Amino acid sequence: MSFVIPPGSTVLFTGDSITDSDRRGASSPLGNGYVGMIADLILARYPDHDLRFVNSGIAGNNTRDLFDRWTDDVIRHQPDWLSVMIGINDINAWLSNTQGRSVSPQEYADLYLKNLQRVKAETSAKIILIDPFFISVDHHTESYRSRVLRHLPDYLGTVSKLAEQFGTYHVRFHQMFQQFLIKNIADRFGPEPVHPNRSGHLLMAYECLRVLSF
Repeated sequence: MSFVIPPGSTVLFTGDSITDSDRRGASSPLGNGYVGMIADLILARYPDHDLRFVNSGIAGNNTRDLFDRWTDDVIRHQPDWLSVMIGINDINAWLSNTQGRSVSPQEYADLYLKNLQRVKAETSAKIILIDPFFISVDHHTESYRSRVLRHLPDYLGTVSKLAEQFGTYHVRFHQMFQQFLIKNIADRFGPEPVHPNRSGHLLMAYECLRVLSF
């Protein structure tokens, strides 16, 4: 199968800090993470593809934030392809009961659905849904990390259901990292479970492109 993104397309990535990756700072406009790496790898292999990339990730965002800025930062761009990765801030705030920031699994599902319904109604974009992830193997203790891993499937289940409902491409970052953690320590991919280092971002870029038949 050939690469699914045709020449001349506008590809928009949105999400939280993992997508942002300093795209509003020294690494403007695409950031120094998986989004910028995807753009560079596509350019290297398909130099005449003439794609336009937009990164609208914002550090600290959750699904509620995306809902609030969806018109300005997604719909107005009228992308041909839209990639969404959101959720780790939702679950962290929910587990820690952070006032004003907690997003339950049900609210996550409701807001995510509303955003995708708007994409279908107001754009012609093809959608790529990316699982939130947590780079840890602490599954069986009573630590905070173990609690995240215990409840993360509630959020992952929403992404899976929406991917099936809307017929999207589905990139399973959490599953990918769990496989790599069988033979590698977590620090190989990031200094803590939420934010990958360069190696982690490179694996993410590769996995995205693999799903898109790069």
